[in-house]
Parts: sequence; C-alpha cells; structure tokens
Amino acid sequence: MNEDRQELTLQEQKHTVAVDSMDEVIRLFGVFDENLRVIEEETGTRIVADAGGVRIEGEPDAAKLTASVVEKMLDMQRRGERINRGRLRYAIDLAKEGNVDLIEQIMGDVIAITSRGRQVKCKTLGQKRYVQALKQNELVFGIGPAGTGKTYLAVAMAVLAFKNKEVDRIILTRPAVEAGEKLGFLPGDLQSKVDPYLRPLYDALQEFLGLETYRQLTERGAIEVAPLAYMRGRTLNSAYIILDEAQNCSVEQMKMFLTRFGEGSRVVVTGDITQIDLPHERKSGLIHALDVLSDVEGVSIVRLTHKDVVRHELVQRIIRAYEAYEKERR
Repeated sequence: MNEDRQELTLQEQKHTVAVDSMDEVIRLFGVFDENLRVIEEETGTRIVADAGGVRIEGEPDAAKLTASVVEKMLDMQRRGERINRGRLRYAIDLAKEGNVDLIEQIMGDVIAITSRGRQVKCKTLGQKRYVQALKQNELVFGIGPAGTGKTYLAVAMAVLAFKNKEVDRIILTRPAVEAGEKLGFLPGDLQSKVDPYLRPLYDALQEFLGLETYRQLTERGAIEVAPLAYMRGRTLNSAYIILDEAQNCSVEQMKMFLTRFGEGSRVVVTGDITQIDLPHERKSGLIHALDVLSDVEGVSIVRLTHKDVVRHELVQRIIRAYEAYEKERR
C-alpha cells in the first residue's frame, strides 16, 4: 500500500501559484476559459483555481513547467500586458526549451511606438534576435515565412534610427516581378505599375510616422519608397535602406543593390526563399547572396521560422504543412 502511494507521488505533483484576486485569474484564463484549455492541452496538466490560488496537477516536470509559465503570464498581465492563446503557446514552447526566463525579456521590451501610441514589442525569440542584429550590424538579412514581422520590424528600426538622427533618410524598395520590372523602363511607367506592390511598405511607414508626417518627409526627400530599378547607378549615404521581397531579385539585381550603400548607411534585406516568383531558369539573388556572404564580417543572417509567425495560429499550421510537404518531395 505504501509503495502504491509512493508511486503515485512520484508520478504526479501539485503546484500552487499565488494570485492577488480571482479577477486576474479570470482574465488570464480568457473568455470561456480558452486560455486555460490551451495550457492544459499543451502541458498535459490539470488546473483548478480559487481564491487560494491556481493549483496545477500533473507529472512532476509538466506541473513545474506549467507553474513557471502561469507565474510569468500573471506577472506580465499585472504590468498591463494582454495574454492571448498565441502568446501562451509560445511561452510554453520557450519553457519546454529551457528558456522560461526569456519570456518576460522577449515580450516585455518596447522597441518602438506607433503614431497612435501603440507599443511595438518582440513577440518571439527569433524576432528578438532579429532586432538585436538590426541594432548591431550594417547589413542584415531577415529570412523567413510571411507573418514573422521581417519587414514591419525593419521599418520600425528604420524610423527609430531616423528619429535619433542616426541616418538622414529612409529608403524602402522591392523588385516588381509581377509588374514585369525591367531596368530600362521609364520612371513614370514603372512607378505606376509597381505602386500596388509597394503598398505594404507605405502602410508600415504611415503606421509609425502618421500620414501627415509621412507626406511631409516624402516631399522633403527624407523618405523614398521606390522599385528596385530606381537604385541603379546611385550611392546611398546616411540612409536606412530596406529591400523587401528580395527572393524575387535576380543575382545581378542583388549585386547591384548591395553595392549601392555608402558611408553611414544601414541595409536590411528581407525575403522568403520558399516564395520565389522568378522564372524557373533564373536563380534567386537572395539565395545566391546568402551563399556568398555567409562568412563576411559585418553581415548578419537571421532565419525566422513558423515559430515566429505572429499572425493567426492557423497560419503557423499552414506553413508547417507546406514545409512538411516540400520536405517529402525532395
């Protein structure tokens, strides 16, 4: 009988997390306990809460891990952070990897503020590494699927550098494969064709600067959003330059672009090497550049994955499904 009790004790443990009130428990667990279900499903534990605290039952390691995550989430919530299912799942993943202490560090640091006062923070470890690379290097490649914040965070850092007078202007560009971009096109013809493809860049800038400030800076030439063809023959000094959708650059275009920036400039190249729209016979300049520049000093390559997707949870599952499908075909 004693052996049975000892075995039960070894198999399961209880942890209690102190709470200030039932109200904060209700907010943490979410509408109809949707957050509570996420925690239990992801950790295999059982959770009960009352005025005495949040009681967690399960296998020793799982119960301990869950308690640490709940404590971190409660601390963040007390500081005004909103806890949703995506954040919870990512926090649990971090804890499983032994990085529970990074949860607050990643999700708590404010890197920028939008024109409407919204705080912009890193939401994943990959995003944290990406932002650190942007701060420390003159040339950064941000590689990863859609929804990982590659372009958005780069624009945030560009605006921050401009406001801090680290650069004199911001230049955002992207190749316009869909518009049939050719370097010999006349500016007016090309601009009218590529404007729809530059819209995400306009939107990101306007979110951080506000529409009126954006217009004023554009008129002054302090901000330029243009197709990649406009970069040819220029030397770009004291500028923060972002090349978006770089997977659709040819090798020649990429080399042309990377040799444009001059003194006091910083360059960010973003792209998704699984979404190449070039003709099959043409090699992506982004893939080529990653091979050529992987060991060059001053160049940082940050690879984001489905874990860093901050859009709807379904987007993560879709990306994983496509990755698995492509892996099977190789």
